[in-house]
Amino acid sequence: MLLSRVADSLYWIGRYLERAERTARLVDVRLDLGLDRMSNAGGWDFARLYSMVQLEEAPSAANPMALSDTLVFDPSNPAAVQACVTAARENAAQVREEISTDMWEKLNALFLRLKQARAEGGWSARPHYIFRLVIDGIHLFEGVTDETMGHGEGWQHLQLGRFLERASATAALVDLHFRRELILPPGHAEWLGLLRSCSALEAYCRCYTADLRPERIAEFLLLNPEFPRSVRFAAARVESALRAISGLTTGGAGGRAERLAGRLHASLDYGQVDEILSEDPHVYLETISRYCAQIHGAVYQSYITYPIESALPA
Repeated sequence: MLLSRVADSLYWIGRYLERAERTARLVDVRLDLGLDRMSNAGGWDFARLYSMVQLEEAPSAANPMALSDTLVFDPSNPAAVQACVTAARENAAQVREEISTDMWEKLNALFLRLKQARAEGGWSARPHYIFRLVIDGIHLFEGVTDETMGHGEGWQHLQLGRFLERASATAALVDLHFRRELILPPGHAEWLGLLRSCSALEAYCRCYTADLRPERIAEFLLLNPEFPRSVRFAAARVESALRAISGLTTGGAGGRAERLAGRLHASLDYGQVDEILSEDPHVYLETISRYCAQIHGAVYQSYITYPIESALPA
């Protein structure tokens, strides 16, 4: 069984990098969608972006570039991309003996490139370059992780953090677009933005063609069992990681977390999009978010903050 501090660091590396990649992609897509709008704040749908990145307090940004700077580099914003990458690197430094040299080098290189871009300034003239740097850097780290780290307990904690963060964030993103007072007509540019924000546009078009219907988008992002960024796929990976961790630890410590993950996965396995949308999709999606929060709490109780007596042999 891993030391609790090691499990905690690996779990948060997965969560922080998933969060950084998501924020970079959301801001990148939002800038694209706003290209035909006015350059001042009144022409940009900033409020929707604040909700997408789950900011409780909206930053004071006068224009899109100022907003991008807040969400990418602002040191006072703990959800900023650079803050998340820095936190992931700090966690990686604490468990350097558990990760491969290639993993450390890729994460450290991403951290240094962001730091250099911030120091040099002028990045606002090419914001998409920064977002692509972050997204590609994190994808590279994940690929190297899969190829160079043993797929044991530590790797499973990384996967658990990554996919639990993804399930919760995707559910929140879909919820934002399917609240009854905010729902948009078919074909609206925001549906295109939602799919692009989940790297799902091409995969959706292969499945449904380019007909952007809200009910099909909801079905694809929530219930598709094969697309890696759907909530159902992420929930399956969370359950799989928890089962593997439980099997590798003495006494099957994570029983509650496993049960919660199993219930979440089952609710998505047997979900029907017409039933979800005919009732109140907000309630259904909030339930998913609540399950994710409960799984997080159960993981901490079982593997991170457990009493020392439970880890001692009987």
